[in-house]
Amino acid sequence: MIADAAPVEVLIDELPADIVITDPDILAAYASDQSQFTETALPRAVVTPRTTDEVAACLRTAHRHGIAVITRGAGSGLSGAANPPAGAIVLSTHKMTAIREFDIANRLIVVEPGIVTAELRAHVQQAGLHYPPDPGSVEFCTIGGNVATNAGGMCCVKYGVTGDFVIAVECVLADGRIMRTGRRTIKGVAGYDLTSILVGSEGTLAVITEITLRLLPAPAPAHTLVATFPTLSGAGAAVSAIASAGITPSMLEILDRTTVNAVNNLTRMGIAENTEALLLIQHDGADADTALEQIDRLCATHGADDIVASSDQTEADMLLEARRQALPALERLGDWLLDDVCVPCSRVTDLIAAIDAVAHRTGLTIGVFGHAGDGNLHPTIIYDRNNPHSCAAALEAFNAITRTALELGGTITGEHGVGRLKADWLNYELDPVAQSIHRTIKDALDPLSTLNPGAVLIPTTPPL
Repeated sequence: MIADAAPVEVLIDELPADIVITDPDILAAYASDQSQFTETALPRAVVTPRTTDEVAACLRTAHRHGIAVITRGAGSGLSGAANPPAGAIVLSTHKMTAIREFDIANRLIVVEPGIVTAELRAHVQQAGLHYPPDPGSVEFCTIGGNVATNAGGMCCVKYGVTGDFVIAVECVLADGRIMRTGRRTIKGVAGYDLTSILVGSEGTLAVITEITLRLLPAPAPAHTLVATFPTLSGAGAAVSAIASAGITPSMLEILDRTTVNAVNNLTRMGIAENTEALLLIQHDGADADTALEQIDRLCATHGADDIVASSDQTEADMLLEARRQALPALERLGDWLLDDVCVPCSRVTDLIAAIDAVAHRTGLTIGVFGHAGDGNLHPTIIYDRNNPHSCAAALEAFNAITRTALELGGTITGEHGVGRLKADWLNYELDPVAQSIHRTIKDALDPLSTLNPGAVLIPTTPPL
């Protein structure tokens, strides 16, 4: 229970003075993440611990006085999980950036949650190792935030998501107790898998203060192919054919007509105007040349009208630019609401076609891009936040897309998390028994519900 009457002075009196921030101008910067249509409030304070022990002190104080705690990494999330409700404090991990250990022989690295993901990737790369997860915000998001949402990225089709690389964590429970989960060995099945329960829990079960990650040998330079299609069905058939052929590319991305046109207008890349879908494919295996030749043939067989391939890194980066510019290009069209849904790979084009119908019905522009290789798409709804009718239409479109993903056998979120944006939808995806077990786990680890209340688990009635 949140004790709204608990004064900020409690934090100042019981915690190190230099980790408690109460300046209103600074507090405003911590009032929300990058999400839209999510509730938030000015936090009563921000605490910035530097060590696990200081995190524990913060949580003990908050627990004792019934103060809600919202853990925040870089604030780059898109689901509202870092938005504080009224009366809450924000616990920022931005001072916890140390690499505690780098074990090259066993391909492990132990880091604090505040390290930026791109910096982590660059650090291990110097030793000839590779940390694959690469969310779109990789240059500024933190590994703690990635673990909290089980973030993915463009390489998931081959390498998997963040949780596939987390083998152990140190965390602090709501009452300030410190717990370690997992192990450093390749194999280990002693007890329940508490690490996996914490990965993706969005700060609702504990505050993660240390993460042990497994690493891979650095892959060979990737070869890249871009194929444009005059029909959406052709692109979908090519994706299915690649999977059926047993080829596992390291990246398989798709952009729809709306996104391609937006990218064209921004970059002047000269993509054909009749393009209904664009596939961007990379392969970093030893057989990359052979695999891309086979992918080239499959794309041509299914109607691709332009195919460009390259093994040169500079040219490959140029080909990747269309995908990197997808969201910036759509942002130029107006205010935007980015969705995150995942369907079976065979239903990707069905989902894109359904989204196109939603766009026509609501009168909104909706661009779609995402990870065709694992079925995770990011429909981006363009609207006018100053127009109530446009806002209502955006929410209608957002709910229709989320509902369609479920109807196609998918899920309400592939990598951004539930947060506050989709908390209403979680009970629509979970059956009643699963809902009950979720709440039992929450009650066991956070009986007063002071850790990120209002995120992930809230209503029992699904949205219409």
